[in-house]
Amino acid sequence: MTMETEWVPKTRLGKMVAEGKITSLAEIFENGWKIKEPEIVKTLLPNLKTYLVGIRIVQKQTDAGEMTRFSAVVAVGEESGWFGVGHGKARQTRIAIEKATRSAMLNIIPIQLGCGSWECRCGQPHSLPYKLEGKSGSVRVILIPGPRGLGLVAGETVKNLLALAGVKDAWTKTFGSTSTITSITQAVYDAFLKMFKLSTVQRFQV
Repeated sequence: MTMETEWVPKTRLGKMVAEGKITSLAEIFENGWKIKEPEIVKTLLPNLKTYLVGIRIVQKQTDAGEMTRFSAVVAVGEESGWFGVGHGKARQTRIAIEKATRSAMLNIIPIQLGCGSWECRCGQPHSLPYKLEGKSGSVRVILIPGPRGLGLVAGETVKNLLALAGVKDAWTKTFGSTSTITSITQAVYDAFLKMFKLSTVQRFQV
């Protein structure tokens, strides 16, 4: 049986969270602080869920011979407006997944939920406020606000990612090498990242 070691904060922000001086992740983003310890996210989002998007074998030829490693992609969220994606490589599957999970926590961003569907306009945060588009490699993903009760019209991977972020109703379109789940995942994150950056710029312009 493995036991988690007690978290000893190494950054000033981590110490403030551990001491209870900061009690929400939103406060960190509102102040523009950078998260350098995944434990900060685990502490402030105790209901955080992880989704193993995929894991593959990566082989590399070295002077000592062929080296086999595992590459994992993990997404994290709590189904209410937070989402992150991370990648990790290691010789052992478990360690690769752990690395990817920690990376996803460090990459977590707030997701703006809303009702941008012209068919609905209920004002509830069940979908997206407007159409989003994200790219990664040859893959392009378009996320379109849907009316309440529609559900998620998407492939399995995209559906799981949107649900993790807190989106309940949306149409989606994917283009390119859609069988590459790593690129699809990164494209979805890119769409949310663009929305986050836009909202940050707008906030500072007010």
